[in-house]
Amino acid sequence: MMQIALIGIGAGAAATLLFASVSSGSWLSVALFYLAPLPIMIAGLGWSHWAALIAALTGSLALGAVFNFVFLLAFLAGAGIPAWWLTYLAMLARPAGNGATPGLEWYPPGRLVVWAALLAAMLVTIAILNFGFDAESFRTGLSRALAHLLRAETGETPDAPLKIPGVEHPRQLLDFLVITIPPAAAVLATVTNVLNLWLAGRVVKFSGRLARPWPELSAMTFPRPVTAVLAVAMGLSFVGGLVGIVAGALSASLLMAYGVLGFAVLHAVTQHMDARGFLLGGTYVAVLVFGWPVLALCVLGLIDIAFDLRGRVANKRGPPVT
Repeated sequence: MMQIALIGIGAGAAATLLFASVSSGSWLSVALFYLAPLPIMIAGLGWSHWAALIAALTGSLALGAVFNFVFLLAFLAGAGIPAWWLTYLAMLARPAGNGATPGLEWYPPGRLVVWAALLAAMLVTIAILNFGFDAESFRTGLSRALAHLLRAETGETPDAPLKIPGVEHPRQLLDFLVITIPPAAAVLATVTNVLNLWLAGRVVKFSGRLARPWPELSAMTFPRPVTAVLAVAMGLSFVGGLVGIVAGALSASLLMAYGVLGFAVLHAVTQHMDARGFLLGGTYVAVLVFGWPVLALCVLGLIDIAFDLRGRVANKRGPPVT
């Protein structure tokens, strides 16, 4: 237990430094900020979820002591608790098989991706409610915060008219940002959760401490009710008001989860293709450079859930030649 506690404290210190680096204001600090959950996840996957929980708590307390209570809550909600919960689920297992071939059934990777999306939506919801409990309060508060940030960047006084170099109508830009920031933040948080968990798994696997076998990610799937939740959330996003804003963030995070599933489907259906490397590499580059091609992968993931695309391709391909 002492080793777990020490690992947790060390991971919490590392996560704290990564999270606090954003206060420097440099572009590198932004990347380090999004890697803050990584040490916690490494501790959780390699040692115990208790180590991850200790890391989350010690990191938040350290940030609260050095900065303020806002930093404490931001770290706990944005990095600490999601990292602990995802590693806790990742290491869940139950007995499987019969008496002749006993084994363990580990928590499915597809459900981990869904949880990553739900945690992202919860984080964005907390941030939205921080501005107020109605749509008008949220829009006014976020617009005021963005205007203050932009004035600080341009060196203007807080009371000066908002001016943005190269932008003729800065208020219209603010209105656009207020609309797009919640779903964009949900997508970014989902990607951050998934990538950090994958990186932590690779690091722990390389060290030889990963207790569960590495999952076959190309076979990943989602529970069918997730599609119904996505449909309801997309419908509610058109309602308007605070409900519509929160539903839009949830829709964006779940769509991003289906984008991850789309990558898994693409890896599965391109097996044995001669141009597989070119196709996969081109897809990854297109998503990283342009961003919007991920929508095609979201559709691919939804098609697979509805019509079992991977199963149909596997049946058409036939059994492997031995």
